[in-house]
Amino acid sequence: MKRAASGVMSHHSVVNGCKVIAVLLFLFGPTAGDKHINLAAEHRGHSVRHSVGLDEVVIVIQTQRSSYHARRGGQRKAEILQQAAKLQQGVPVVLLLHELSDYDGDWSILPVLPRLSATYGQSASWLFFMEEETTVMLPTLLQVLNRYPVQEEWFLGKRLHDNEASIIHHYAFSEDPTSFGYPDPAAGWALSAPLYHRLAERIQHENLKSDFTIDLKHEIALFIWEEGTGPKLTAVPEFCTEPRVNCATTFTTYLPDCGDPVPKNDVFVAVKTCQKFHSERVPVVKATWEKDAGLIEYYSDVSDTSIPSIILGVPNTERGHCGKTFAILKRFLSKDVPKAEWLLIADDDTLISLPRLRRLLCCYDPKEAVVLGERYGYGLVQSGYSYTTGGGGMVLSRKAVSRLLSSGCRCSNDDAPDDMVLGRCFTSLGVPITHSPLFHQARPDDYSETLISMQEPISFHKHWNVDPVAVYKHWLQDTHPRDEL
Repeated sequence: MKRAASGVMSHHSVVNGCKVIAVLLFLFGPTAGDKHINLAAEHRGHSVRHSVGLDEVVIVIQTQRSSYHARRGGQRKAEILQQAAKLQQGVPVVLLLHELSDYDGDWSILPVLPRLSATYGQSASWLFFMEEETTVMLPTLLQVLNRYPVQEEWFLGKRLHDNEASIIHHYAFSEDPTSFGYPDPAAGWALSAPLYHRLAERIQHENLKSDFTIDLKHEIALFIWEEGTGPKLTAVPEFCTEPRVNCATTFTTYLPDCGDPVPKNDVFVAVKTCQKFHSERVPVVKATWEKDAGLIEYYSDVSDTSIPSIILGVPNTERGHCGKTFAILKRFLSKDVPKAEWLLIADDDTLISLPRLRRLLCCYDPKEAVVLGERYGYGLVQSGYSYTTGGGGMVLSRKAVSRLLSSGCRCSNDDAPDDMVLGRCFTSLGVPITHSPLFHQARPDDYSETLISMQEPISFHKHWNVDPVAVYKHWLQDTHPRDEL
């Protein structure tokens, strides 16, 4: 990457310059000499690096639409503005991502860049993105940003990398997964003006290579890198997740303490299975997380009293399972099962911490239509829709299930992808998909070790080439669980 010229003049150049000025003064008097001196000063000024103030920074808090997340984002915005007022070094623009438009797909960032560029392009030298639970120290942030020439393209963040080729990243950089870095969103990340302007132009005139948004932070880094023609992520040590000296940012947790966990019997657990996995996968569920469930049922294509399993009258399908999932939704609202505020739909190869899930759920209002899990997107740059991935577990409030079924939205066929159909239905109803990075569609090895070691994960998925019981014990089983209700 090119850096600005240092502007240092050689001794020889200075001497010659003084001789020229002396001759001008002798021939034409002080006016011409003054003009030359002013021109020289102006030339030197161009090589002096511009110092960015807070009023040239746009801070985007990556908020979500549910009342809990909107409230947390508002609190974080107020804290930043109060900090800026005390510093008296200008006021940054602080935006809540979910308020920028009515389009729920703005969470994927790329759709919103053209709007940000058009609105703030003349005044903002930097865009800085952060999570709701990220704390920013404005003086240190300014020091960091002023370290990088603002007229150049910069992509700054805390660097993460894959430990091994990952399915969620389509096995990119399989020869050397550590060679490609992407930002940890908890530490914040920044784009300089020349870069975000160019990205905004690309988004308006190029088609993305994939319609799916699976791992936002990795895909943004890939889009910016542009197969080697754009900048790679520059690692910034002051962008932190754990507090230490000279941090510009720190992070608390994705599992906040919102009070007492919701009671066991307020979470109804529905496990999707089929006959061929009764002896292979169901025993893993029973050996690990079933004991933490207050209400749980297994739904299969055959009745098995040893589980026991329940037949829903929907034939088994090799993929999709939309028909089975909608039958589960109807049963959840029926009088055939005890009434609960929350429904968890999980696969038989999902590993989940129900105590942590119950801690997280107490942050949300079950009287709202809440759809919670790991959020993916389809066609988001072209006004698509979001959905929760089925393998990581889909959590729905009773209100959300009721709104969905009363809308008449349904499967095109039994083997349609249930998670995507649900996402499309909820998008049409204006019900947002709420994301938690603690849900995982894949195995622990498919994620950055640095990233998940900082988490209290809620779920993982798949038994490929792993011991699922060992994965559960290492990543999901709490050594000292809270008192159960």
